[in-house]
Amino acid sequence: MAPAQYTRITLAERPKTSITSSTFKREVVPFDLKPGPKQILVKAHYTSIDPAMRGWLNDARSYIRPVQIGEVMRAGVIGEVLEAGPGSKFAKGDIVSGVFGWTEYGVFDDKAAEKIHTQPGVDILDYLGPLGTTGLTAYFGLLDVGQVKAGETLVVSGAAGATGSVVCQIGKKKGAKVYAIAGSQDKCDWLEKELGVDKAFNYKSPTFFDDFRKTVGYLDVYFDNVGGDILNYMLTRLKPKARIVLCGAISDYNKAKPKGLSSYTNLIAQRARIEGFIVFDYAARYPEAQRELASWLKDGSLKRRFHIVKGLDKAPDALNLLFNGGNTGKLVVQISDVKAKL
Repeated sequence: MAPAQYTRITLAERPKTSITSSTFKREVVPFDLKPGPKQILVKAHYTSIDPAMRGWLNDARSYIRPVQIGEVMRAGVIGEVLEAGPGSKFAKGDIVSGVFGWTEYGVFDDKAAEKIHTQPGVDILDYLGPLGTTGLTAYFGLLDVGQVKAGETLVVSGAAGATGSVVCQIGKKKGAKVYAIAGSQDKCDWLEKELGVDKAFNYKSPTFFDDFRKTVGYLDVYFDNVGGDILNYMLTRLKPKARIVLCGAISDYNKAKPKGLSSYTNLIAQRARIEGFIVFDYAARYPEAQRELASWLKDGSLKRRFHIVKGLDKAPDALNLLFNGGNTGKLVVQISDVKAKL
C-alpha cells in the first residue's frame, strides 16, 4: 500500500567550507508518484555516502553538473521496483541501482536504472561497495592508472575507507608490498590483521613521517585519497618512474582555498607521473571488473566492511562522517526497513 507522503532531502544552500545544518532541507511531500512509459517507481533501501558528493555541492566546473539549489541531493541508491510503467524493461519486485538521490521514493526512466542480479556470496549492499563505484574506482585506478606490478611498493592513503580498503587488497593480490595510511590505531589494526597489508601507519601519530621514511623508504605507486600534506610528503618519496593515482583529496574538500603543493618538482627529477581519473570513464568496462571482484567476494579473499547509518534524515550527518574520520569501510544510509545479509 502506497504511503500518503514521503521524505526527500534537497540542497538548500552551497556550503563555503563544511556542511552545516542549513546546507540541506528535509521535505515531506504528498505521494503522487506514478511511472509513465518506460519508467519505474522505486522504493529506496540504501543510499551511498561518498566523498565526491561534497564536490557536487560546489558551483564550479567539474566532470559532472553540480547539484542545483532545490534539487534532491544526488547519490547512488539501491532500491526495489514497486511499479513498472508501460513498456518498461523492469518488473515489480526487481532490485535496481541508480543515481536516484536522497529520497524515499521516486520515478525514474528505465535508462537511469540497472537491475541487480543477486548471486551466492554477494549481497545487494555490495553493489554500493566493492561492486559499485567505490570498488570500481579502486580496480581501474590501481590497475589502469597506477599499473601496479608484482614486487612494487604500493602506498594507499585513506586506506580504511571504501575505496582505499579495496585498493589495498587488490595490491596484495597483484603481488605488491602494500603500506596503508589511516587515521586511528583501530583502523590500522583492521588493515593489518583483517586485510593483510604489510604495515599500516596512523598519520595522526607524532612520529608518522619519520616512521614512514624508515619503514617504507621510497614508493612505486601512491594511491591518493586525501591530498594535502600527505600527498605533498609522498611527492618526496618517489622512486624513478613512480605513479601517483590522484583519486581524491578529502583533506581539502571543505577548505575554501587549499594551500597547494610544494614538492611537485620531484615529479621531474624522478621522471614520475601524477594522473587524475574519473571512474565513469570506464563504464563500458564495468562488467569485466565486477566479474573479477565478485569472484573474490565469493571465494572470501576480498573482505569488506559496511558502516550503516539508519534513517534518511541522518544522511547529511553521515556525509560529515567522511571528513572527521568517523567511518571504517563503506558508509551507507539505510532508508527502508529492508536489511542486508552482511
